[in-house]
Formats: sequence, C-alpha cells, structure tokens
Amino acid sequence: MATPRALVLTGYGINCDWETAFAFEKAGAEARRVHVNDLIDGHDSLDRYQILSFPGGFSYGDDISSGKVLANRVKTHLAEGIRRFIDKGGLVIGICNGFQVVVKYGLLGSPEGPIEEQKSTLTNNDSSRYEDRWVHLRPENGRCVFTRGIDRLYLPVAHGEGKFFTDPKTLEGLEKAGCVVLRYADEEGQPAGGRFPLNPNGSQNDIAGICDPSGRVFGLMPHPERHLHFTQHPLWPRIADAYRREARPLPEEGDGMAIFRNAVTYFTD
Repeated sequence: MATPRALVLTGYGINCDWETAFAFEKAGAEARRVHVNDLIDGHDSLDRYQILSFPGGFSYGDDISSGKVLANRVKTHLAEGIRRFIDKGGLVIGICNGFQVVVKYGLLGSPEGPIEEQKSTLTNNDSSRYEDRWVHLRPENGRCVFTRGIDRLYLPVAHGEGKFFTDPKTLEGLEKAGCVVLRYADEEGQPAGGRFPLNPNGSQNDIAGICDPSGRVFGLMPHPERHLHFTQHPLWPRIADAYRREARPLPEEGDGMAIFRNAVTYFTD
C-alpha cells in the first residue's frame, strides 16, 4: 500500500508529540501532529490515517488523575470515529500519559478488548515519587503488532502515576488472554518480581505494557520515542568503547525504533 499515515494527537499539555511524530517519520510513515480540537471540530478525520498515537505528556496538567480528562473528552466527542478506526484495522499506541488515556478511556485494560468502559488504571507509584530512570523490559506477546520480533528493550520511564492496577479477575483475564505485552525485568531479561527500581512503580505482575486481544491496540508506560538513536542510551560512550575494541560497527538505532518500525511495516510488508 501507499505510505501509511500516522496521526499524533496533541494539545493541552501533551509534550512528546514532536518526538513521536519524528519516530514515525523515521520509521517510514507520513506523520502529522493534530490538535484534539481539530478532530472534534471536523478539520481533520481519523478516516485519513492508519495509525493513531496518544503521546506522552501531562494532558490537562494531570489535574484530576493522569489522562482522565483527555480520555473523557476524546470518548465524549470522538468515540464513533475511534470505534470505526479500530474496526477497519487501524493501529493505536498510547505512550506514558497516552497509555493512561487509553486505559481510562477503556480501549485497553479489559480482556474483552476495547469496550469503552474502564476496567483498569494507572495509579500513583509505590515510591510516592516521580520516577525518571531507565528500565529493562521483557516482551512476552508475539500477537502484539508493535513488539513483534523484539527480544528485549531498554527504555526510559518518566511518570508519577505508572502503577498498573486492576481487580484480580480482570488481571487473570488479561494474563490468560495474552494481553500482557511488556514486563519490567532485570538486565538478563528475567521478570523484576516487583523489586524496586527494576519495577519502578509497583505495577501488578511487573506489567509495563498491554495490548487488546487483536494485538493492534497497545499501550506502555516507558518512552520508546526517547530511545531512537544509539547515543540516547545513558551508557553509550562505554558501550561504544567496547564495540571499538572488538572491531564491531556501532549500532545506529536505539531500542525504541523497532516499535515504530513494526507499526509501519504492518501496513507495508
């Protein structure tokens, strides 16, 4: 098909839209930042896109709870268009605050799939602090479009309300349905087992990212758009020295690029 088009939502405190749009462009998509009001007022339409991204940031200042106000605004005005977008095969990704939005909207967090009813949440970190650090991640679900072929990830987190939490029945359902996509892990790829700071927020079952049963709607707390190039790795000079000693070429891309590239190749392969 033609170059896939990615809509990157922006407005009212969202602050990772430029980086996310850049990531999709770098992966081969045509990306456009669109203000939520332009969608609501009909100046643009989801029907023109194949990928929808809810980026990170602090939408509406996290004044009630992170992502809740934007989730309600989008659900109130755009539910029909989003439902149609998903039904026709579109991809949706929510990153950090965007993950909070899609969970509190109800697009994620239920083993039944997008039901527009909130069954899970992202709540205050167990540390009661804003956590800004790098974490190891273990991908577990080959069904998810965005994580196909990825064995490990090393990405930064930056959030105060990143703890995934739901009731026991829903949690069991998500696990059985294969909706858990990413878990916080140690350097060897083993689950963090709730240990801080490997699990930076206390998420149940070390959950860092989930998808819907189709694998096309995906959300994660870490920021893939902040690790697009090798030199964004916090230890890149040390790693570069090791590569030079072994006469190996330096990698160019950071771990996060694979997520965006998977989204684009889903439509182009």
